Amino acid sequence: MKAVVLVGGEGTRLRPLTLTAPKQMLPIAEQAMIERVLGHLAGHGIDHAVLSLGYRPDAFINAYPAGTVAGVNVSYAVEPTPLDTAGAIGFASRHARIDKTFVVVNGDVLTDLDLGALVAFHQGHGSEATIGLTPVDDPSSFGVVPTDRDGRVVAFIEKPAREDAPTNLINAGTYVLEPSVLDRIPEDRRVSIERETFPAMAAAGSLFALGSEAYWLDTGTPDAYLRANIDLLLGRRGMPPVPGASEDRSLGTGVWRVADVTVHSSSVARSLLGSGVTIDADALVDGSVIGHGAVVESGASVVGSVVLPGARIAAKASVEGSIVGPGATIGQRCLIHPLSVIGSAVVIASGTVVDGERVPAGA
Repeated sequence: MKAVVLVGGEGTRLRPLTLTAPKQMLPIAEQAMIERVLGHLAGHGIDHAVLSLGYRPDAFINAYPAGTVAGVNVSYAVEPTPLDTAGAIGFASRHARIDKTFVVVNGDVLTDLDLGALVAFHQGHGSEATIGLTPVDDPSSFGVVPTDRDGRVVAFIEKPAREDAPTNLINAGTYVLEPSVLDRIPEDRRVSIERETFPAMAAAGSLFALGSEAYWLDTGTPDAYLRANIDLLLGRRGMPPVPGASEDRSLGTGVWRVADVTVHSSSVARSLLGSGVTIDADALVDGSVIGHGAVVESGASVVGSVVLPGARIAAKASVEGSIVGPGATIGQRCLIHPLSVIGSAVVIASGTVVDGERVPAGA
């Protein structure tokens, strides 16, 4: 079975990290997001995926010159102009000449959804299109999808007020589609699947949906990106957070490393250390991902954070609940903490040098 993977967005919510790289090329616990997404597809029998590209397409093409990502053969469809969700699906599917049942996923969503069960449901109901659904606490930022007892979609409500939402089951960004859906998508213009294609199909009675309690996370914000890293680090039940990592209890409780690292501190716990990481004496690292080649100097602390490859946390600096971009430097004694009045993860851009002291509000 083939898949279309939507990776064309500019990732504006993740700026400044996405000013230099598409969000799907950002690492999640030392593995590119796109590799995690395609690895999940490979585990469910997907052998070919067409990546619907828009923003910085060369980043994907150059990263995978052999045309294989996580065991999946890939081809590329580069949109000439932004076509929105359905438009991108139509463009990529026609480019790949898809003529059988296929899967569509968003390239910035991490999930362990059982795709086989979703496909079986789709085929068992004779559906033209089937949407995977996931429950959320607040559905007001998503497309809400109420269904009847048979799973037939009765409405498709985009971003309702929380008090008006008829269900907390939302569009999880995974679809099983028949090729006939492509006839519903006009060519060469923007078409929203959430506002145009799916509502029309719901009205025609040809759209079904299936809910799941599987893990699901839209990684498109700094807080969600941080959570994705920490979830993989702390929630894998003894499995490595990235292929090739090994748990090394000599470094500390729950510490994983990728290849060789240099650790002189006894205060490292529940963390992933990329290849070539250096952690100096008296440094504290807890519940964090330290990317390959990064350095945490003496007396510095990194807690609940992601330090991306090549970054440096200087002596006695403190980083908490934050994302430090590739090659960035946090100067001596600097405090990089979320502002208490906002509570959102702090993001330090790639290559930035932070000097002086930044004290979080309310500290």
